[in-house]
Amino acid sequence: MKILAFESSCDETAVAVVEDGRKVLSDAIASQADMHALYGGVVPEIASRKHVEAIAALMEKALADANCTRADIDAVAVTYAPGLIGAVLVGLSFAKSVAYALGVPLIPVHHIRGHIAANYLAFPELEPPFLALAISGGNTLIVDVRDYTDMVILGATRDDAAGECFDKAARVLGLPYPGGAPMDKLAQGSKGGVYRLPHAKVSGSPLDMSFSGLKTAVVNLAHHAEQVGEELDRAALARDFAQAVSDELVPRAMEAARQSGRTIIAAAGGVAANTVIRGDLERACEKQGCRLYLPPLKLCGDNGAMIGAQGYYEYLAGHTAGMDLNAYATLDIAE
Repeated sequence: MKILAFESSCDETAVAVVEDGRKVLSDAIASQADMHALYGGVVPEIASRKHVEAIAALMEKALADANCTRADIDAVAVTYAPGLIGAVLVGLSFAKSVAYALGVPLIPVHHIRGHIAANYLAFPELEPPFLALAISGGNTLIVDVRDYTDMVILGATRDDAAGECFDKAARVLGLPYPGGAPMDKLAQGSKGGVYRLPHAKVSGSPLDMSFSGLKTAVVNLAHHAEQVGEELDRAALARDFAQAVSDELVPRAMEAARQSGRTIIAAAGGVAANTVIRGDLERACEKQGCRLYLPPLKLCGDNGAMIGAQGYYEYLAGHTAGMDLNAYATLDIAE
């Protein structure tokens, strides 16, 4: 079964062709990062307009790269939530028109379910049940993946997402947007241990997280150093910041695995590319006797292939939609 998949929830327009939920035939991506870097973050209106400009040609590229014609497509999958509402609507509207024109089913896919499904593309042997740590610019979740379409949130951030904090901290340190990769590179120049940063706990919810205080602490450190004329050890702060984020994520993921009885853990989302977090996860899983799946870096960020992968399993579960399907800026992964 060949699925033509669309992803446009933020600032990447992505179109892919995926076969049987596991094989990537093509994965075309048009990034807007350089444009949004001028503003230090994603400008929603600009993102939406650029999706409109790119999506039709990108679909043609995805079909050509997959050596497919329109007649070869069996279904269309699309991100319908969550994300920047204008951006999501562009991909959804285009996908609707394609599904209608081709006379094939339209499959709605939750963006975070897609990130988790990226692991199926990298690891053909992976099957539910397992625990997923979904960490990106807009979401930070610990998810019990009971089946391909049956997922329950065990823990989540109460405020900022981990990826958003990386972007804000990077801006304070004078690094370009998006901040994840530059922060990771800068952090490699120090062993850290220089700056004391807060580690939050949510009373009564030990698996939930909070990152707003960590973000504020980095801002305050940078401002204080500027005001008193001290030189900021940028590499050490980047390293200590990454460690503080990892200290929020990894122990909670391991505790969630213990509580749910899972011995398989999969990471997902753009923040899963961070070197410190990946290393801490590897060591924690080895110590606890868990099998860890870390997707390759190219599958950590937003892409169309992950939507096609999850779309296949949504289709098998009977989750298709009509032309009245709407987009949503926020939506629980279980819905």
